Amino acid sequence: MIAKIEQLLKEVEALKASNAEELEALRIKFLSKKGAINDLMADFRNVPAELKKEVGMRLNELKDKAQDKINVLKEQFENQDNSCDGLDLTRSAYPIKLGTRHPLTIVKNEVIDIFARLGFSIAEGPEIEDDWHVFSALNFAEDHPARDMQDTFFIEAQPDVVLRTHTSSVQSRVMEVTQPPIRIICPGRVYRNEAISYRAHCFFHQVEALYIDKDVSFTDLKQVLLLFAKEMFGADTKIRLRPSYFPFTEPSAEMDISCNICGGKGCPFCKHTGWVEILGCGMVDPNVLKANGIDSKVYSGYALGMGIERITNLKYQVKDLRMFSENDTRFLKEFEAAY
Repeated sequence: MIAKIEQLLKEVEALKASNAEELEALRIKFLSKKGAINDLMADFRNVPAELKKEVGMRLNELKDKAQDKINVLKEQFENQDNSCDGLDLTRSAYPIKLGTRHPLTIVKNEVIDIFARLGFSIAEGPEIEDDWHVFSALNFAEDHPARDMQDTFFIEAQPDVVLRTHTSSVQSRVMEVTQPPIRIICPGRVYRNEAISYRAHCFFHQVEALYIDKDVSFTDLKQVLLLFAKEMFGADTKIRLRPSYFPFTEPSAEMDISCNICGGKGCPFCKHTGWVEILGCGMVDPNVLKANGIDSKVYSGYALGMGIERITNLKYQVKDLRMFSENDTRFLKEFEAAY
């Protein structure tokens, strides 16, 4: 028994391993339940009584030295320089391609930039709103169709709380705490209870503008609209205004631009009319000013609003609204050079 112990001691002292796999094999050979040292422990009962003390001490010495040797070799591997140190193995493989801005972000930033040069500042508000700021403060009648569940998402537990259907709610929030002059632009996401298709979605994005001051006229509005159209779609763009109706503006109009595909000559995109609708606008209704604490006899103003998806469609001829929210990298990659 002692001769076997001495032999194993020499083997343990000479142990070497070049990698973690070899080290694990050595640990199994000497220290596992079926290893050489455990086999000696099992034979210990056969050792004569007078030798048990000496053999027992030598066995413990062998086991301790084997364990220490394995630990030393393990520490050497852990302390070695490793080319993978500091490398996040969960990240994408190199090279990592640069991302691009979303087309809606590109167009939104362009719209904001145009109005910023006209002196408009950005205003933002919550997407979960109350009935007052979305409807009542904007002159919506109690029985207006927009309040119906077909158009508006209501919070079931709180019937007066809704997902905003337009960013006009930001305008009402600004008007109730700010006295004119007010010159703001309100970009943001809005929600409507509509079936999803290539031409409609349950959420989309708007940019609305509001200007209130003394002696603001429809002529001021028309000049801003003309400048915006030329900046966004080109210097040759023409506009026309058609009478319309919105609860919060009077008079109200919808604005068309000359088709940027055919130059106003007529094509399938503009349904051979030469014109394409892009936004709604009008003079702020005096009832809206009054509801928000602004003297309608002293101040007047105009408001306008457009869908960012609509402008993006016109600018880049994207014919399916669903593509904006499907995260198809092939589609998004087409806009690498757009900003």
